[in-house]
Formats: sequence, structure tokens, C-alpha cells
Amino acid sequence: MTPRTPVRRVVSLVPSLTEAVAATAPGLLAAVTDWCSHPPGLTAERIGGTKNPDTARIAALAPDLVLANEEENRAPDLAALRAAGLEVLVTEVRGLRQAFRELERVLVDGCGLARPRWLDEAEAAWARLPPPTGPGRRAVVPVWRRPWMVLGRDTFAGDLLARLGVHVIHAEHAERYPRIPLDELNASGADLVVLPDEPYRFTAEDGPEAFPDLPAALVSGRHLTWYGPSLAQAPAVLGAALGR
Repeated sequence: MTPRTPVRRVVSLVPSLTEAVAATAPGLLAAVTDWCSHPPGLTAERIGGTKNPDTARIAALAPDLVLANEEENRAPDLAALRAAGLEVLVTEVRGLRQAFRELERVLVDGCGLARPRWLDEAEAAWARLPPPTGPGRRAVVPVWRRPWMVLGRDTFAGDLLARLGVHVIHAEHAERYPRIPLDELNASGADLVVLPDEPYRFTAEDGPEAFPDLPAALVSGRHLTWYGPSLAQAPAVLGAALGR
């Protein structure tokens, strides 16, 4: 998109994009969600969660641009913001290459910024990664429990894991985040369970005990699921956690 007016005030409804804007031009951020935790010490106004933003408050802030994501944010909220006359840029990210394209669209086309160095560094970090050899490990990747939900088809996190030599065992499932009973997960033929610390905060005491016959890899959810500056460190951080 090409902004009709210079962008001076941005509201971000996506933690990944909040970090991306903050790392590039922090003065643009007028407001962010309660879940926007990076960079630490962010002083922008808080306007609720990703699923329940205060749309009236956002409209009152009169931002030049609202950043959203088709998966993280609800269509009725985005419709309400558009009805209030706000420009809303909605990203869609299902893989690493798409993430890089969307970050450039947000920062350069949407916000009118120069392409940041960290984006070049992130692309270079993944380009240097040796391609996987052999069949790789087959992993169950829960993202929630009570009920158990796992990575399924067509996910950004699944694409990152595949590049690191880990095949998501439910990658051909009809749903992107299917609910699978625990007994089925344990009988799925996986040889690894990957447990990120978000959206559900799996820890050494909460998660591995449910998979007694599988080795568990506890990984940084920010490096596995966020698309932003963390992508520059993600290959090394995730690779170390996965024993690559």
C-alpha cells in the first residue's frame, strides 16, 4: 500500500510488528497491545489485547496507520477501525519468505521508512543456514493444552522448523491448529516434542511430563512464532534448543 499522507502515528495490534516498528522508528508508535512485550521498556499507550482491542480508544488516537494480522486480530475489530475512517494494513504470514515480504510492505510501503538493516541481517541469517539433510526428525508441536492444540498445516512456525530439519507431524492436517487428544499425540509416531513458551507457556515442569516417551525441546516462542528483528537470531537460538 502507498499511504495517502505521511505516517507519523502508528497503532500496532501485533507484537511482532510492534517490535519491528520499534527497532526501525520507535517514535512512530502511538499505541500497542497489552501483549507487546518487546522491546522491553516500551512506553507507547496500551489499548487492550490482540483479540479485544479498545477500538474506540484507537480511533480517538487518530493514528495514520493501524497494523494488524489476519490470524492474530479479529475481523469485526478491524472492520470497526475502518468504519471509523482509519487506514488498516493487515498482514498474512504463513512462511518465512512471506514474512520477509510482509515486513518490507509494512515498514517501507506502509510506514514510508527506509528498509532497516536488521531485516537484511535476518534474511542473511536464514540464507546462511545449511539445508536439512536426510529425513529429519518428526515432531509434535503443541501450542496449547487444556485442550491440546498443535501446529498443523501452513504455519510460519512449521516452516521455520522444517528449515531446521524438523518435520511437523501434523503439517498435512486439514486444520492449521488442530485439537488432538493427548493419547493420539503420543501414538503419532513422533520422535520429538517441541514445546514453545508461547502462546501457552510450556516449561520444564509443565509439558514434557505429558510425553514420557519423547525427548522434549523447550524453545523460545518469540523466535519460533514472531516475524521481526528476532528472526536475525532465530536460526541460532532455535538450532541450539533443537540440538541442531
